[in-house]
Amino acid sequence: MSDGNGCPNIHIVTDADPPFLFHRGEGYERHRLPEGTTVIYPNPALPPLADSRAAVADALDHPEGAEPLDAHLRAGMKVTIAFDDISLPLPRMARPDIRQTVIEVVLERLDQAGVTDIELICAICLHRRCTPAELKRMVGSAVFKRFWPTRLYNHDAEDPQGNTHLGKTETGEDVELNRRAVESDLLIYVNINLATMDGGHKSVPVGLATYRSVRHHHNAQTMLHDSSYMDPPRSLFHRSCDRMGEVVRKHIKIFTIETTLNGDTFHSLLGFLQKRENRWNAGDHLGYHASRMGLKVLPGWLRRKAYTALPAPYGLTSVHAGDTAAVHAKTLDHVLAQQAVRVEEPFDIAVIGLPSIGPYNVNSILNPILVHSLALGYFFNFYRNRPYIRKGGVMILLHPIENKFHMIHHPSYFDFFEELLPQTRDPAELERRFEESYARNEHYIHLYRTSYAYHGVHPFYMWYWGAHGAAHVGKVISVNPTSELAARRLGYEPASSLPVALEQAKDFVGPGARMCYFHCPPVIMCDLA
Repeated sequence: MSDGNGCPNIHIVTDADPPFLFHRGEGYERHRLPEGTTVIYPNPALPPLADSRAAVADALDHPEGAEPLDAHLRAGMKVTIAFDDISLPLPRMARPDIRQTVIEVVLERLDQAGVTDIELICAICLHRRCTPAELKRMVGSAVFKRFWPTRLYNHDAEDPQGNTHLGKTETGEDVELNRRAVESDLLIYVNINLATMDGGHKSVPVGLATYRSVRHHHNAQTMLHDSSYMDPPRSLFHRSCDRMGEVVRKHIKIFTIETTLNGDTFHSLLGFLQKRENRWNAGDHLGYHASRMGLKVLPGWLRRKAYTALPAPYGLTSVHAGDTAAVHAKTLDHVLAQQAVRVEEPFDIAVIGLPSIGPYNVNSILNPILVHSLALGYFFNFYRNRPYIRKGGVMILLHPIENKFHMIHHPSYFDFFEELLPQTRDPAELERRFEESYARNEHYIHLYRTSYAYHGVHPFYMWYWGAHGAAHVGKVISVNPTSELAARRLGYEPASSLPVALEQAKDFVGPGARMCYFHCPPVIMCDLA
């Protein structure tokens, strides 16, 4: 059924519409929207491939721009399998994780070829180390038992003996990678593409890199002037990754395996989250009220755990293998087939219900810095060609914004929030005055290497991640934040309710404002001409 501008994903609100569902942190609520508001809905979930293992095997046998995997294998060679960490997918997928399926099929081929020197590396870059339980869930019990802990482990970007410098790109960017991967006869990379930002040359040159490398593209200048990290052909970030990928290709033989998932994001018990509100039945209304009230009465730590307890029944929509660039071109087509929604013109005001699930707080807390990154780094950048919010427009966020931090996972985030943001929110100034001291801080490095802490520099990158969005919009309004101090420190203007926020936004942009509700998740990529 089509509405609005002829796109089936666009609905123009009328007085007859029921209240609309909004994610709000670790829960959700419903609000009425003014007549004439444009609601942008995600696409329905695409049908999954019937047999994931067979699809993986077929991709290995019929790769893109390369010989079949078996042709690369021989007894006595050294093979490393690297794979994406737990920042993908979101929410976590039901078992078996697609990484497990791919790795199991690859290992069968390696065993048949007589390859015995095999190691598996979780490509965390500067993310926190994955716990043994998290690794086991990703790769499966059999693989975990066979390889953990000496031949299945997290990449260590601060191991002085474990990384090696490969050279510089044509523009002077350092390329430094995991030594085991560099010294392997074959590096096989297993990727999950949840968004168009993922995969391609972002996998190896970033996932297995060090601060010395990633500082060249995870910086204030690149992030502030990037057109959109979700639009690779136009992205300064991706151009840097591509340049590094060319250097890597000269030193490492890589066989890339990329997978895409459909938009089946929520467990059947939460099916109402993927339905349009005017199509809810009695069971959906009951499920909404029961789950909302259940979450509401739980203490914070248990609410966070319950909110992510039900895994997503994602279906595999594609798997391609072979040459990195050739594979990634196919991958992007499949991601966009699931996520792209045509939007005619940018809006003056965008209303967003922000969940508490982000790439950097899995089994953790979405602290204020990560709220900023998720809102202005991710949700703002879910577009191609041009933003769905006009320059100087307003973003209205529904999220509790709590002044809370997971002190094991995010110790440098807490210090960044308490010590640096009160001095300045300017990304370039933060980078110039403070980044190096956090990146080289021995205490933060120790926690990154031996505990489960994000690298000391990581909060800087998440702040830069939101730089383009923060510079583009004229105002961010936070609806009823738990901590007004936290909201204001981020540079947001608090509002006591959604109607109050709407009035503040209209006063700011002027009469005749065009407004949209970005009804995400599942992920929507706004495709503007």
